[in-house]
Amino acid sequence: MTLLTSTSVTSDRSTSRSARRWLALSILALAQFLVVLDASIVNIALPVLGEQLDMTTAALAWVVTAYVLAFGGLLLLGGRLADRFGHRRVFLIGISGFVAASALAGLSASSEVLLAARALQGTSAALLAPAALALLTLLFPETKARTKALGVWGAVAGIGSAAGVLLGGVLTASFGWQAVFFVNVPVGALVLIVIPLLITRDDAAAKNRLDIPGAVTVTAALVALVGAFSAVEQQGFFHPVPFVLLVAAFAFGIAFVIIERRAAAPLVPLDVFRNRDLALGNLVMLLFGAVTVALFFALSVYMQAILEYDAMTAGLAQLPLAGALVVIAGVVPALIARLGTRPVLLGSLLVLAAGLAWLAAAPADAVFVTQILGPTLLIGVGLGGGFIATTQLGVEGVEGGEAGLAGGLINTSQQFGGALGIALLGTIAGLRTTALEERGAAPVDALAGGFSWLFLSAAVLSIAGGTAVAVWRRVQTTPRGGSSAGDQA
Repeated sequence: MTLLTSTSVTSDRSTSRSARRWLALSILALAQFLVVLDASIVNIALPVLGEQLDMTTAALAWVVTAYVLAFGGLLLLGGRLADRFGHRRVFLIGISGFVAASALAGLSASSEVLLAARALQGTSAALLAPAALALLTLLFPETKARTKALGVWGAVAGIGSAAGVLLGGVLTASFGWQAVFFVNVPVGALVLIVIPLLITRDDAAAKNRLDIPGAVTVTAALVALVGAFSAVEQQGFFHPVPFVLLVAAFAFGIAFVIIERRAAAPLVPLDVFRNRDLALGNLVMLLFGAVTVALFFALSVYMQAILEYDAMTAGLAQLPLAGALVVIAGVVPALIARLGTRPVLLGSLLVLAAGLAWLAAAPADAVFVTQILGPTLLIGVGLGGGFIATTQLGVEGVEGGEAGLAGGLINTSQQFGGALGIALLGTIAGLRTTALEERGAAPVDALAGGFSWLFLSAAVLSIAGGTAVAVWRRVQTTPRGGSSAGDQA
């Protein structure tokens, strides 16, 4: 009788802990939703925002880039801070800063204050995002449960990118551009209150000094590289400024590698990339981030500047994309369990490329039902499957002591790719538009031609990611601090 009672109590406690950790996952995913949402929600508001704050097109691009650049440049440091000082503690600091920066952005009365607030948002996101992903891996150490949790995580993050454009349109049309920032405040406050009630304080796993020189050099390399692509669009390939920035980016990159090889406690232990699943996941996420950020920025401007949709209509027009993403996100974890991560990732990237190529063929006077709906549905399917599968690869085979590092790496790859994508693909679109204008094309046709090249270039990047998945040799190796689990493809 005692044994039965004890077993019953143990079972009840186990069930309670299980429910508690899934609730904790939902709150962590909500925080990640905000981080991803903020990279896309502002896009719909850009035309209105630019008009009210008197910002040029180039300055408007920096409203997105300032966030992505700070986020991507500091993610590795944020992951290491989480490993060093405790994942929950760093997460709470990050979400607090994110809420404060969002309020500041909404209150901005000048472009300078807005850009500073966006950079502060990105910095705060760089603290909370890797810490949140690390907490997930610690909450779900079992392979099966972690796969499901990562499926939820990837789905929520992917939905955040698509939902941003819809929510941005509704908020901008109803309450003004400030609302796209103020919406973060109550949601972030909820996360800040609830997480300490669900997750106990975790002990810091790493006790070594932080690699500040590594953080400085990798951030400088990112800033210089993105700045070089932006300068090409404004000043041309043969201007000295892009060349100098490219040289600086290369020099800082080399310095970073040297520092990491010699540091006693490197920001990124280079031997972690011997886990080939992790390495492949980060490579594909780099390309995936480039496609995603540039796509949502371009779609918003394309629908308003070329198709002449207002902010609300532009947001609603992307609802099918978001719906497709939500549906596929519910299916992908089961597909991964049945087929393996790599086949699902490869299929998703090819579907994404097909949707982008189809969208590139749309004319300046495209009809939504016949020429926009189909491509965006394919794009939604590709984004949903690709994001979940790529995130899965990027965190496999890493244990608690370097969970923050893995979270920082996969998020850095996404944001680094996003910053490069909007700069590189934006440059391609700008050069194509200029070339068409010089040939006498009407402004709207020239702009449509530029976006066509952007979408087609994004398709090429998706195919490149699929090629990497197809040819990347899978080797079981043991990274620092963990073992490679991998998929069964």
